Amino acid sequence: MKSIIVKTIVTIFSILFLATGSAMFAADKEKTATPEVQSKSAREVQPAVDAKTDEKVAEQRKKILSQATVAIEESRKALKALDEGKTEEAIKNLELATGKMALIVARDPELSLANVDIKVKVFDVFANAETLEATVKRATKYLEDGEVQLARPLVASLASEMVIESVNIPLATYPEAIKDIVPLIDKGKIKEAKAALQAALNTLVVINEGVIPLPVMRAKAMLKEAEKLAETKERKEEDNKKLATFLDNTETQLKIAEILGYGDKKAFKPMYEQLDTIREKTKDGKSGTGFFDKLTEQVFKNFQLTP
Repeated sequence: MKSIIVKTIVTIFSILFLATGSAMFAADKEKTATPEVQSKSAREVQPAVDAKTDEKVAEQRKKILSQATVAIEESRKALKALDEGKTEEAIKNLELATGKMALIVARDPELSLANVDIKVKVFDVFANAETLEATVKRATKYLEDGEVQLARPLVASLASEMVIESVNIPLATYPEAIKDIVPLIDKGKIKEAKAALQAALNTLVVINEGVIPLPVMRAKAMLKEAEKLAETKERKEEDNKKLATFLDNTETQLKIAEILGYGDKKAFKPMYEQLDTIREKTKDGKSGTGFFDKLTEQVFKNFQLTP
């Protein structure tokens, strides 16, 4: 059974937009709440970023157990059958569910959680580094002043990431809970059976499998494009400008990652220095290989990415 991947994309056009229309942020009403457009470089590398993040999701999907997925589906079918008064059908559904879970446990007695689904949430911020930095300062000031509720929406919006979550059956409790429902049905205690089945379904465990910072992924993709141009001999002036733009926008994405707290702050300065070194090596149309090796290594190491 193929898992259903839910992608929730939350786009924040401008952090200051959150304040507009709120009495607590009345002073911000004079500011214009308009989207801050992504750079052309960011738009160009977005397909590569999407492809890489899809790979991450695909890796997690491989962990889904088909038997566990069927067990959940049959449990939900049983609940629906009970709603419709089809008790015999519900019992058959529950028998299938318990059978599938028994098979999982028989194959791997040490397994505590059986993966049934993967969910993906994407939070993206359409705001430049200056806006984000100002928002962080404002949220920090609110917190220092003890104004937690004023800081709350600002802090909540400071994310540009893909979150991968897995939904799992707790094998220590779920199978037994399902088994206990059948006797209730046999005794005609349908209301209690439905409540118990719903309670069992509510025990599914959601685990955060990883957070992928989108600014870092964009910076990584931009570096690849810039490296191709840097290795090109006798570049045209248009290519030189494009190379410079990719390097500038890589730095911008890294700055956004730094502002949003993705990675150790001490790790960013050496990366900015490497960008300056690359600019020096590639100015006036100069080309060569290996210019990006150290910076690429720093990005992979500091953000635990794979090539």
